[in-house]
Amino acid sequence: MLTIWLGVLLVIAGLLYLARQSIWRGRMSDPTTSQVESRSPTLEPARRGVRFLGLGTNWPGLAMMVVGAILLLSQAIL
Repeated sequence: MLTIWLGVLLVIAGLLYLARQSIWRGRMSDPTTSQVESRSPTLEPARRGVRFLGLGTNWPGLAMMVVGAILLLSQAIL
């Protein structure tokens, strides 16, 4: 039973880690500015790429989810 709860905890922690990574890597500008004002020179790129979805920044969350899934599957097989 402990293995099941540990697996569930790891899967949820991995999902929360991935969500936190994608949320906190967003734009730091004021989101209430209009499109005309956002064309002023800033340090941020005009568009946000999909690099925040890469394995380099998200591997701890993915690893937690994989280990949790292995724990859950090991108990389902037994």
